[in-house]
Amino acid sequence: MLQDAEGDPVGAAGDSFVVHMDREALNDYPQLGKYDVTVEIRDFEQDRLISWTILGQLRPQIGHVYGCRLEPGKDPAATVVTSFYDWSNIEQSWRDAGIFPVISEGALRATLGILDRTVRRGYPRG
Repeated sequence: MLQDAEGDPVGAAGDSFVVHMDREALNDYPQLGKYDVTVEIRDFEQDRLISWTILGQLRPQIGHVYGCRLEPGKDPAATVVTSFYDWSNIEQSWRDAGIFPVISEGALRATLGILDRTVRRGYPRG
């Protein structure tokens, strides 16, 4: 579970920042405890698309990608957000481990609810 992050706001593919994680809170792999990962931006189109991969301590790197596509909603003040998760190019050893998807569809859907609440509250950028 994401606990905190540090780094500059992203604005281009190749940008990155550090995320502090705590698996004990999720109780899925509590033996991992607290650890840091680097989020590396793969694709970035302002107000249209963002995708990223997770660079962690595991070797080989897993190679999965998360992302969001943004489209104008019917209401001019609305945005339709489509979340995606692509593990089609993961390392074969991770594919053989049979652990994908790591995050369930329900958990991904929950992140969209968190995003919605964050935007509605009007948290300032940066």
